[in-house]
Amino acid sequence: MLLFDAKYKEECISMRKIEILDSTLRDGSQTKGISFTIQDKIKIIEILDFLGIHIIEAGNPFSNPKDRELFKLLSEKKLLNSSIAVFGSTRKPNSNIETDGPVSAVADLPVEYVSIVGKCWDYHVTNVLNTTLEENLKMITDTVRYLTKKGKKVIFDAEHFFNSYSNNPEYAMKTLEAACDAGAYNLSLCDTNGAYFPDQIFEITSKVVKMFNTKVGIHCHNDTGMAVAASIMAVKAGACQVQGTINGYGERCGNADLCTLIPNLQLKMGLDCIDPKNMKNLTYVSKSLSEIANLLPEEKSPYVGLNAFAHKAGMHSDAIAKAADSYEHISPEIVGNSRQILMSEVAGRGAIINIIKSIDPTIDRNSQITAQILATLKERELEGYQYEGAESSFEILIRKALHKYKPFFKLISFKVIDEPSGNENNSMAMIKIDVDGQEEITAAEGDGPVNAMDKALRKALERFYPIIREVKLTDYKVRVLDSNAATAAKVRVIIQSSDGIKHWSTIGVSTNIIDASWNALVDSIEYKLLIEN
Repeated sequence: MLLFDAKYKEECISMRKIEILDSTLRDGSQTKGISFTIQDKIKIIEILDFLGIHIIEAGNPFSNPKDRELFKLLSEKKLLNSSIAVFGSTRKPNSNIETDGPVSAVADLPVEYVSIVGKCWDYHVTNVLNTTLEENLKMITDTVRYLTKKGKKVIFDAEHFFNSYSNNPEYAMKTLEAACDAGAYNLSLCDTNGAYFPDQIFEITSKVVKMFNTKVGIHCHNDTGMAVAASIMAVKAGACQVQGTINGYGERCGNADLCTLIPNLQLKMGLDCIDPKNMKNLTYVSKSLSEIANLLPEEKSPYVGLNAFAHKAGMHSDAIAKAADSYEHISPEIVGNSRQILMSEVAGRGAIINIIKSIDPTIDRNSQITAQILATLKERELEGYQYEGAESSFEILIRKALHKYKPFFKLISFKVIDEPSGNENNSMAMIKIDVDGQEEITAAEGDGPVNAMDKALRKALERFYPIIREVKLTDYKVRVLDSNAATAAKVRVIIQSSDGIKHWSTIGVSTNIIDASWNALVDSIEYKLLIEN
């Protein structure tokens, strides 16, 4: 065993360089509902390289043919900032290292790093591997030494290390000693069950850092909601590598979220994780990965979430307008996010004045019209409107109050026929509109009444406003506002739209779901026409 050299520790800490290993493609792919294609994985690697992640753990070629094909493609791909790691495991009990399947699958791949998972918990060795404690140590030694001689930098993932240390600290350290003496580049301590508290992680990691003259890493799962905090405490204890996933993807409750960890380590602790100029790409990376994973972004995520810099209370939004750092721990632009001042019944004048001034710069917070708009906002929210999720409808409301709104068309009549059947197009909408004195009557079929109305309205308007062909409805939400009223309850409809560049949300409220949907739909189309004219 190599005893820890005090100079090495001092150098590691003083450099304040934290190596980031991303396991989104390996651990993250085990998330319920995620299934990355090979093309998805290539795109994710490009995005992580763009962010400046040091090591990308791309997968396990022994476990599935998809990853085998991926590594073939990666052999011809050049990355600017990142290195690729392949994931594997120690040789099987009593097997020949030269012919062992898991080891052979990774030994000759053209990658710089190999992550090797090894058993550290005596309970697992005897009850899962069904072998002896001594044979397990030989398996670790043989595998790490063999791959090191092949020129690989071996990251030894010490599986269930914290469980192992708590139950049998002597054997836990022997597994690390075996990997270290065989030439491991890094000893990564895994809280595989996500069961340990940050103070426990700190205490045990400190002992490992003091004992071994090898880089120490941390790999935490989030089963107790402490993966990020535990990872930070491991770094405070001397760990120089942090493993995690984008958006915290991973099996069960997920892994440590790199979108929280990286800015915490770099912006709050002053450590060097990624190129500072790349920090502004963090929100983009988070949203891109959620899009590829086909999962909704977590709006409450620190730093990168939609709500991370959203302010609703009047006192808060007023303070933000005067001194942003009064309610924001960093400027949202640092991580590529943006501030939102949410429109609601608790909003003050400061929350709405910027929107009003963007339409009419002559109006200030003390103008009578500002008070009137604020009063209208509170009245509308009492009726069931919620403009914090439909800012575009709120802008239209302000324009109407300022007499700076001219409708682009007038509805004369519409009818929706909904006939459940085996056909996909089971609804039909007929619409009659007026545009500057010219009437247009159209009809369209759709998958449900809202889809039929959308198609019919577009069909009627495209002759007058061809640009609305760019608009796509990206989301449709309905909420019953008073369930006690049963079928007479009001409903709130929020429609999200996009033209491929800009995104906006509009709202409609009514006891009639068709009417509420129509109002939200009209606002969506009119908002596009407003920003283009």
